[in-house]
Amino acid sequence: MTPDPTGGLPLDRLRDLPRRQERIVTADGAELHVVRVGTPRDGRRLVVLSHCWTGDHRVWGPVARRLVSAGCEVVLYDHRGHGASTSGCTSVSLEALADDLADVLAHVGASGAVVAGHSMGGMTLQAMAGRRPELMAERVASVVLVSTACTAVLAGVRRRMGPRLVGHRTVNALLARGRLGRFAVRDFVGKDRHRAHLAAIAETFLSTPGVLRAELLSAMTAMDLTPALSTIAVPVTVVVGSRDRFTPPRQARCIASAVAGARLLVVPDAGHMLPFEAPDILASLLAREAGADIAEGDGPHVAFDGTSLAEAP
Repeated sequence: MTPDPTGGLPLDRLRDLPRRQERIVTADGAELHVVRVGTPRDGRRLVVLSHCWTGDHRVWGPVARRLVSAGCEVVLYDHRGHGASTSGCTSVSLEALADDLADVLAHVGASGAVVAGHSMGGMTLQAMAGRRPELMAERVASVVLVSTACTAVLAGVRRRMGPRLVGHRTVNALLARGRLGRFAVRDFVGKDRHRAHLAAIAETFLSTPGVLRAELLSAMTAMDLTPALSTIAVPVTVVVGSRDRFTPPRQARCIASAVAGARLLVVPDAGHMLPFEAPDILASLLAREAGADIAEGDGPHVAFDGTSLAEAP
């Protein structure tokens, strides 16, 4: 097994960094928790990160920390009903999440930002592109879609824990039981199943209300975001792990083929949790998009061949 790239602390990589915490109140009363880290240098673009289903902003911590070291300012936030954000009065849906992301971009004054979404965060970004194309043109310079999908897949989640089951108290009890909980979420990662990664996945899953988990899973298993992809006029990079069981490479290819000029990058042996499994690779990619570079010692320099991704010599 390769060394844990998060240092065994996947959810704690932002803890010792200076950060600015803010609240955004949406039209329906949801309060969104926003965190800013880093100070931009030399005109580097702002990076905005949108997290996965049943996660929170800390999932992006291993990547954000590397970006801060590269001189980038990074904005992270908790989706409504996740982490420190409240749910509001509107039924939780991808549309509501898309509008929330638009509010975040407006609140932080994004202009020419690099916006990345992991899993449900990527679906949120696609949905926002379809609902707010004018905002995409005004505030977004490039898009990175990580371990995500554009049509109803998530077959692995549906097969293992259907929408009703994910909200059931039995699942909570299972995931709370240490080793058994880590076993239950093992399919979220690829070849290297680091104990700390599995524990972090179980922790954030348990912290997300069961009803909300079920509502969003139902939305993701019935979605079709393909029409939204045709509205994206900025550069798009799609990244997926070769062993992703939940949003598999075929979904990444579907997205890339629907966006003119999109790049498709496959991370060998990685699963669904690329911010934990391949933070160096994601940070290198995002730093380049932001006009920065990862300094020697901060992570690998990444070479792209158009269909796969590997560390350069």
